[in-house]
Amino acid sequence: MRQQTLAAQTGFEKYGRKSKREQFLDEMEQIVPWSELQALIEPYYPKGENGRPPVGLSIMLRVYFLQQWFNLSAPGAEEGLYESPALRRFAGVDLGRAPVPDETTILPFRHLLERHDLGGAMLERVNEYLESRGIRISRGTIVDATIMHAPSSTKNRSGERDPEMHQTRKGKQWYFGLKAHIGVDSKEGHVHSLCTSAASVADKHMLPDLLHGEERKVWGDGAYQGAKEKRSGKPRRRRKI
Repeated sequence: MRQQTLAAQTGFEKYGRKSKREQFLDEMEQIVPWSELQALIEPYYPKGENGRPPVGLSIMLRVYFLQQWFNLSAPGAEEGLYESPALRRFAGVDLGRAPVPDETTILPFRHLLERHDLGGAMLERVNEYLESRGIRISRGTIVDATIMHAPSSTKNRSGERDPEMHQTRKGKQWYFGLKAHIGVDSKEGHVHSLCTSAASVADKHMLPDLLHGEERKVWGDGAYQGAKEKRSGKPRRRRKI
């Protein structure tokens, strides 16, 4: 293991305890099959033959997962890594050796995964790994979506606005960015499907992409009304579709 510099190590406090975020990240470090996921991406990852050397694949993969877990846009992930030693330790970023990956590096990595349809393959590999350890996906799925914010001036390297970033209204407030849609096993609580869309896409249109096909029950909030025949009865905050 490479020795970390003082910039990557904790302070000299005598007392302390791990936060819930740190406990969660420790658990994910053990649960997620990182080496297998890296092997899926490696054939498509830049080798640094032209231009500046790429950031290590291990770092970029962990930053990508941090974005999903903590609802971070590319600029938000960059800022979060500078602010949080816990996030840096998890991602393997050592400020004594190199800066945090910036948003112009983080966003293209997500596009790389989408371009080669690696997101689905990664989730399938994670699910296989979980099942091999006795954690099974049940017959029920909870679906939901969250908005990932982006600055209204977000642009790519060509100087154009990212076409996936759109404006949407939720309640009385307007948001700009994209949406992350997730399907969660209703029994174990594990995410088994994940996809993204422009923020303006209605949640119900993404429902088919969130189901594994063996569900007997599906739960979602009001945004999924219309995905199937409407049911009678007083609406609840989360209900069966």
